[in-house]
Amino acid sequence: MTVWEFAFLVLAGIGSGLIGSIAGLASLISYPALLATGLPPVTANVTNTLAMVLNGVGAVSASGPELKGQGRRVLRLAGAGALGGATGAALLLSTPSSAFERIVPFLIAGASLALLVSRPAHDLAAAGALGHPEHRDPWWLPVATFTVAIYGGYFGAAAGVMLLAMFLLTTGEGLPRGNAVRNVVLGIANGVAAIGFIVFASIAWSAALPLAIGLFAGGRLGPRVVRRAPQTLLRRLIALAGLGLAAYLAVGAYT
Repeated sequence: MTVWEFAFLVLAGIGSGLIGSIAGLASLISYPALLATGLPPVTANVTNTLAMVLNGVGAVSASGPELKGQGRRVLRLAGAGALGGATGAALLLSTPSSAFERIVPFLIAGASLALLVSRPAHDLAAAGALGHPEHRDPWWLPVATFTVAIYGGYFGAAAGVMLLAMFLLTTGEGLPRGNAVRNVVLGIANGVAAIGFIVFASIAWSAALPLAIGLFAGGRLGPRVVRRAPQTLLRRLIALAGLGLAAYLAVGAYT
């Protein structure tokens, strides 16, 4: 890897961390950035998942106050996330590279559409609080978490958006506490998937390092940007960019 490629991936990681903070779609930048350095699709995906682990570690380490009193919930949902992440990783490792390349445009398009039509997190938190004032989790929440974590382990774009929306609407918790649980579940799902990729897949370590450095920095800067940025406009722009990327990758995969 050249110095320019290293710097490029650090910058891509910073951008991914910022987008992840704003819209939960960090892979919109990090995955195509890895492709741009010449990595094949599956290798780029597993390398991206590994780099995302550091972002999750930073987010969870700063969420201690929000996680207080949620021990039982976190244990249940984290277990479901671990199983889902392992299942998604196994599915990815059993998917032929050519098939994965054809599937990815649809995954990115679906994630972008979900972001485009989703309601802002503060609105979801308010709706969840009104609908569940007793803060009792539905019995099916671990099952749904397991399902989303499978997608997270397989590819991951917008898995965080799906988990946050689900937790806010079902637990009755506010945004800070719901987001903290999301960070734990997604971090564990990514971590378990990354362990499987380290053992059974080919990871581009020289690319994972600069991307992880950038993701950590972007994740640290993200909250400050979120406080000042126009959320609705940015989310729509990111979603439209994701649809454009999906179309570009589809042309390359099907022509």
